[in-house]
Amino acid sequence: MNLLALDSRWQRFNDENWACPCCGQTFSGVFDIGFDHPDSWPHGSPRDLGQPELQVGEDKLSRDLCRYQDHRFICGLLSLPIKGSDEVLAMAVWASATPDTFYRYIDFATGETSEFTSSPAWLMNDLPLFASEDLIGCEIWQGEDGQRPRFVVTDGPLAQVQAEGISFDQLLDIYAATGTEVRAHLMG
Repeated sequence: MNLLALDSRWQRFNDENWACPCCGQTFSGVFDIGFDHPDSWPHGSPRDLGQPELQVGEDKLSRDLCRYQDHRFICGLLSLPIKGSDEVLAMAVWASATPDTFYRYIDFATGETSEFTSSPAWLMNDLPLFASEDLIGCEIWQGEDGQRPRFVVTDGPLAQVQAEGISFDQLLDIYAATGTEVRAHLMG
């Protein structure tokens, strides 16, 4: 039994049969968050246009890769364990990579090489609760078969949270900051 099982809000959050008494909204547990593009991308989202990718001049954004001016970005998974449970919040975020890392990753993703060794990069999305004026360094690691690469933060408060986990209240704060208010619907 995990410790969060004792929290009635957690129980409701994970019970797809429980409905909010004020509006009927239901939940079925932890859901992932994704960013469509790096924060510096100025051209909008392909999803808003119903397209798989967006190209403006030489700048190009797809679901997994982005080229903007001289910058190269890779979309990957940043995972935050949830304290007191076996659950993990996965966030699809963007990292700025050197051109060498970017093209090595493309070679790996297209099957031209069978391995992608870890490489340093910098997160390029302001993450709720962890926004920083300074760049947040990370390592890009090869993902599981067919999965996006994994990002492991190398220093600072986000690295500590990635190692130790976030509380359920922090999870709810992250959801609220990304446009999904959950907390009010979990009160019985």
